[in-house]
Amino acid sequence: MEFSKRLETKDVKIGVVGLGYVGLPLAVEFANEGFKVVGIDIDETKIEKLGRGENYIGDVNDKELKKAVDNGFIKATTDFSVIKDLDFVSLCVPTPLNKLKDPDMSFIQKSMDEVQKYIHKDLIVVLESTTYPGTTKEFLLPMLEKNGLKVGENVFLAFSPERVDPGNKIYKTKNTPKVLGGVTKKCTEYSKKVYDQVFDEIVSVSSTEAAEMAKLLENTFRMINIGLVNEMAMVCDKLGVDVWEVIDAAATKPFGFMKFYPGPGLGGHCIPIDPHYLSWKMKSYNYKTRFIDLASEINTSMPEYVIQDVANALNHHKKALNGSSVLIIGMAYKKNIEDLRESPAIDIYNLLVEKGANVQYHDTYCPIVKVIGNVMAETKELTKEVLENSDVVVITTDHSHIDYQFIVDNAKLVVDTRNVTKNLKRTENKVLRLGYSKGIK
Repeated sequence: MEFSKRLETKDVKIGVVGLGYVGLPLAVEFANEGFKVVGIDIDETKIEKLGRGENYIGDVNDKELKKAVDNGFIKATTDFSVIKDLDFVSLCVPTPLNKLKDPDMSFIQKSMDEVQKYIHKDLIVVLESTTYPGTTKEFLLPMLEKNGLKVGENVFLAFSPERVDPGNKIYKTKNTPKVLGGVTKKCTEYSKKVYDQVFDEIVSVSSTEAAEMAKLLENTFRMINIGLVNEMAMVCDKLGVDVWEVIDAAATKPFGFMKFYPGPGLGGHCIPIDPHYLSWKMKSYNYKTRFIDLASEINTSMPEYVIQDVANALNHHKKALNGSSVLIIGMAYKKNIEDLRESPAIDIYNLLVEKGANVQYHDTYCPIVKVIGNVMAETKELTKEVLENSDVVVITTDHSHIDYQFIVDNAKLVVDTRNVTKNLKRTENKVLRLGYSKGIK
């Protein structure tokens, strides 16, 4: 049967390798459209949970997942041999950086080693993991052709970067435009036919390299602009000007300006990491990515800058950081999610401990967090007593459910890195906002 006809009748078997923040939502969307999906992951805990229809990703609807599993539209396994019966495989595995900030390709390597064992004629393979330009052709293509198959003729390969924004209530997997670039036109064509079943809009580009670069440009743009406003926060602080007021005023211009806000540092899997893929790649061309390196330096320094704010605020109250009791509000990297990846709040927690502070935290989204020394810290209940017994409260994540007026009313001292106290009733010498410490230093 022609491939297009098989898609119409849902007679195309879908595989998703990696069942995390990218893979599981993708699997659910395919299942919602009536396709049988096999999820593959080396994490047995995830496989067991999915077997029971249990959700572990905040952006996935519990009922949709349970229905898909109960009705047999999603099955999960650690066995890669199921690939021999699949028509389409999406690779959604992690691509972190190593200690030298070079791309760690081990997850892609291990996945492709398994895919290669069971590759067959007419299989479509799409890499969704963010990586450096050239990965798809330089790394994946030779592996797919090792068994005598020819990409673009009897096996098909493309790159389509994930664009997941954890916690976004408007843009989910389905309604976020999907960038796609194949190794050949047929690779793009066949991959697009599959993704058309799930996504509202497909944006086809001329090559896998163009698709890989598009993803890196998106996140490099954000990283550099965040680095800019973080530096503006430092500048405004020295000038005694409220950086938050300055940004809001500048944003009234109806053209030529896009609003970004400062913060305690970068978090999440993408923005702190993705630009380094490009930086690493360009080293082989003897080219230094100056904007990326400078923005990264500024953003990476923000946790230390926050620590200095905390020390200065305590000093204003005639206390030393060493020996002080510190309560951190929020450990997730951004509000209203449970994601701890690259969270600057963890860096701040660890730095405070290293400097002799007694540190606790409150975050109901993250009840247990691994901190310095592999200690498993547990969230504290946000009570009046806990606030009163803390020498300083540091707001690092602006979760919507928290009563910040309650914090300001009962805390001795507050360092606010998210500007959530701006419109609250407060005593100026009690609250230090990032980028505007006037009256407290």
